[in-house]
Amino acid sequence: MAHRSTWWKTLIGVVLTLIMLFPVYWMVNIAFTERSAIRSGDLYPKAFTLENFQRVFTDQMPYLGTSLVVALSCVLVTLVIALPAAYAIAILRLGGARTVNFLLVVAQMIPAVVMALGFYQIFTALGLLDTIPGLILADSTIAVPFAVMLLTSFMSGMPSSLIEAARIDGASNWCIFARIVVPLSRNAVVTTSLFAFLWAWSDFMFASTLDAGGGRLRPITMGIYDYIGAQNQEWGPLMATAVVASIPTALLLIVAQRYVAAGVTAGAIKD
Repeated sequence: MAHRSTWWKTLIGVVLTLIMLFPVYWMVNIAFTERSAIRSGDLYPKAFTLENFQRVFTDQMPYLGTSLVVALSCVLVTLVIALPAAYAIAILRLGGARTVNFLLVVAQMIPAVVMALGFYQIFTALGLLDTIPGLILADSTIAVPFAVMLLTSFMSGMPSSLIEAARIDGASNWCIFARIVVPLSRNAVVTTSLFAFLWAWSDFMFASTLDAGGGRLRPITMGIYDYIGAQNQEWGPLMATAVVASIPTALLLIVAQRYVAAGVTAGAIKD
């Protein structure tokens, strides 16, 4: 009886899911459609072609490489900063934890466009404008506050008896951090790494403002604009580029989804 009374909820969920996924389907549809047939608006690629993807692999591979370098570097920088910071707040109980948490929340509330303008001025003075390291640093400022808060919440939920037992056995703070806290924080680490990667991979505001690397070293979000002009838009290659750029993130989400499901509930239950 319970199954009969909830079938309509499942139906609504399926319909809403299909509506949300339709833009993705349309992107794939256009990517496989010849330019001359795009305006016909067919629901499937009647004029099937792989030419759009051939252009992507010819034109966009340097941009994909740049995005990969920036995203992975952003993950590394985020973890290097966030893991010790979260350990200091959650385990070492350093003073000023509430102030730090408040500042982290405030940092996430600042619009990206405001930060981009500030970075433009600072990077111009430091010589980091139009460089990949500059873009990595800028993207990391978005990921680090979130990572510190999530990791702090997760570490705060660890059994205090485990940490105390390690200290009684003579383990140093570094040993506890490296051999106990970090391994036990695997789910939260995977979650923060995934979000840091996604933010850096999909970034457009910082990339367009700071124009990392310039020329062939721009990230893929800027490379897409090669197909958009004042008088002409090449929708086939553009959509094909979007499809190719979506593959790494989709694979990451599939592989890491069980860790993310556990990581986002970090700190919900505390000892």
